[in-house]
Amino acid sequence: MNKIVLKSFVIILLILCPVFLFAQKDSVIIKRIPHQISVEFGYRNSFYQNTYLLTNGTYALLDATNKVIPNQIYNSATHGVGLLIDYAWQLSGFNNKKSAIYLSIPMGYTILLPDNSASKRISMLNYGWTIRHNLATSDKKLIPFVGYGLFLNNLGVMGFNGSVSGHQTQFEGGLNFSTATKLQYFVKLQASYSSYPKLDYAKSLHFMYTDLRFGVRF
Repeated sequence: MNKIVLKSFVIILLILCPVFLFAQKDSVIIKRIPHQISVEFGYRNSFYQNTYLLTNGTYALLDATNKVIPNQIYNSATHGVGLLIDYAWQLSGFNNKKSAIYLSIPMGYTILLPDNSASKRISMLNYGWTIRHNLATSDKKLIPFVGYGLFLNNLGVMGFNGSVSGHQTQFEGGLNFSTATKLQYFVKLQASYSSYPKLDYAKSLHFMYTDLRFGVRF
């Protein structure tokens, strides 16, 4: 039992400690795991919502046939902007013989603007984990990449107290543009799916959207 506890403790330390140990004969070389910070900004389009959010911040009511009960004012907000900051650790490609993989902790905020005067602004705060695969080594001028993320997403409607939390799944692809300095500029297209619990109803509230983002890494 004590051996199992000791092994578990060592594994946790190796995961949390951002260093590599390389043994070379009688010496030990300690190197920090490379990290990368990214800041991005861009446009969001929400193109699918299979249930309705009312302008008072509650959900639309459905009848026995699963159709929306009429005479309700729906909140329509389908276009917006977002900002995200990402802190990533490099997991592979240290010798530049292989392309790099990054594990990151992102945090972002997006607003969807009202489509008409009867609607209200929707805000979304998301945070979680992402993994990003570069598809070329870092010595290239153009480095394509793909990524996958899992987030917690908090949704709120302007003017109403409280919010609802759900999950978000995201896929992305883009290009890094290398410079003569440590800075990298990038552009990417991402597609996301979010689901929020719908209390006292059988179905959840779902959003699907795409984002076009521009940013810089350093």
